[in-house]
Amino acid sequence: MQSDKGTIPLESAIFTFMFNISAFLAAATIYTRYKIVEKKNRTYCFSSPALNLVSFFLGLLGCIGMSIVASFQGLNVTVVHDAGALLAFVCGSIYTLLQSIIFYESCPQWNSLWMCHIRMIISAVCCAAVVLMIVCASLVSTTKLEWDPSEKDYVYHVVSAICEWTVAFSFIFYFLTFIQDFQNVTLKISIEIDGDIGKKN
Repeated sequence: MQSDKGTIPLESAIFTFMFNISAFLAAATIYTRYKIVEKKNRTYCFSSPALNLVSFFLGLLGCIGMSIVASFQGLNVTVVHDAGALLAFVCGSIYTLLQSIIFYESCPQWNSLWMCHIRMIISAVCCAAVVLMIVCASLVSTTKLEWDPSEKDYVYHVVSAICEWTVAFSFIFYFLTFIQDFQNVTLKISIEIDGDIGKKN
């Protein structure tokens, strides 16, 4: 599994640090995408605002799941770790699916059809891998670092690990398809102070 070596001291610290950074960057990307769709939707009304909002919250839940995976190592707190992984992978895959639907709805004003197809293919691979990963992981009777090919659950473990990496790279490739959309966007943070704060008598 991706996080197996993250249970060993030193590696566990690096794994936790990098995974939490990844979760933060993913959340920032998801928020940016949410605001872009919200802004464009005000002009063209191509998609339901509720679909964008649900997608946004599912994406954030997936990021929370990533942070849980990073904070609770698999061999030490298995139940919490697996719950976080399930949250990250399931919510993340649904997020890509909902975003793919939104991309189709915004075509051709904001997206080309071929790019919509690419995003849907990535999303479909991601969702299929999540289902297969859950099935195979549920058939594995034990959690450990070292496996012998002769063990009965070895095949399920390997297939589950392959699916896990497939999902992870699907997320990365899916986020990479956002680059073109983000190139023409500027985010600004506005701070307003109400009342008489800072005024001298």
